[in-house]
Amino acid sequence: MDEKQLPKLSNYRWVILAIAALLDAISSYIQFQISALAVQIMPALHISPAQFQSLLMAPMLIAVFLSIPAGSLADKFGAKKIVSVGLVISVLGAYGRLFANNFITMFITLLLFGVYMALLNANTLKIFGTWFKQDTNTAMGVFFASASVGIMLSQATSSLFPTVEKAYIFSSTVLLVLAVCWVIFVKDTPKGEEVPQPQTEQGKSESSFEFFKAAAKSKKTWYVALAVGFGMGASEAFSGILPQAFAARGMTPAAAGVVASVATIGSLAGSLFGPAVINKAKKAKPMMIVITALGGLLMAVTWYIPLGMPLSIALILGGVFGAMTGPIMQAMPITFPEIGPKNAGSAGGLVGTVSLLLSFFLPVIISSVAGKNYALTFIIQGLVFVVQIIVLAVLPDANAARRHAE
Repeated sequence: MDEKQLPKLSNYRWVILAIAALLDAISSYIQFQISALAVQIMPALHISPAQFQSLLMAPMLIAVFLSIPAGSLADKFGAKKIVSVGLVISVLGAYGRLFANNFITMFITLLLFGVYMALLNANTLKIFGTWFKQDTNTAMGVFFASASVGIMLSQATSSLFPTVEKAYIFSSTVLLVLAVCWVIFVKDTPKGEEVPQPQTEQGKSESSFEFFKAAAKSKKTWYVALAVGFGMGASEAFSGILPQAFAARGMTPAAAGVVASVATIGSLAGSLFGPAVINKAKKAKPMMIVITALGGLLMAVTWYIPLGMPLSIALILGGVFGAMTGPIMQAMPITFPEIGPKNAGSAGGLVGTVSLLLSFFLPVIISSVAGKNYALTFIIQGLVFVVQIIVLAVLPDANAARRHAE
């Protein structure tokens, strides 16, 4: 498409992106406080490594049940209203951690905390596709990068708080402030524009189920969901285990958290610049396959890399390769003719449900199989990450699909 024919984008889109990205960052910050404070939390709650992984992934588990209805309801009523309801529940869950004194109560509060991100993640494709249009990949990249920032800050700063409770209060209050910003400043569409509305038939508007059914019929959307799920599952397990693994190699908890945060520097760079690099290629698929293979390889050999500069370089490169393709994959469904802006919420919900289901269970399964054998843990995580290549091979080329949609 000629650049002169591309639609003009509203400057207010940066406000939308900023709030969404900050909400994503604080979500990762709160989720990975469990990892950064593991040496204090695990004894206090009397939990096993498998239970620890369950707590770490609890905010994602709730998305398995909420993503599809969240996307379909947003297609009908608008994303802002749906996410706003989730934010109220999540703020209560975040503060509820202060009163959790065992595995069950902490698990419940983390499930509640995860509600808003389940609703937001299910609708990022719809929100960014509406506001950024031809630049949706760029917005997705920034959104992905914000999660890396949250993880990095959580691992680097959580151990600096004098008590676990004060760490919880700080992060919960930040979430509260951002929730207020969402309610006040976010809009569903740019001024003068409308998302395609539900069709009416015999006086009845199109139901939310009709939106979901349209997305569920798309085989390509299911393929995207599987690819995203294997990538996210491996990456979440990898990020969650790093502080413990490095502590097992002799580092202090604080030093282990700082070194673990190095990986997210690479993820940040990969998320921000990966879409731009891949978009310039004539064909995206070969490049994405090679990048995925390199990311999985670096993940698998982490335990064997010498401490110090070699480990830091490997973590940064692994983060870059591990994050480059994610934003591209997440943005693909809106380019499919059967999805488009109208069914983007439902497609995002479907991708969210399948991918987050894998993201929750894969780390728990890996932890159960490998136990405290960190070398084996990293190898399995790398193999799971590389499984994406199989799914990528059957998907259409991302650049060709985007150009066709434009």
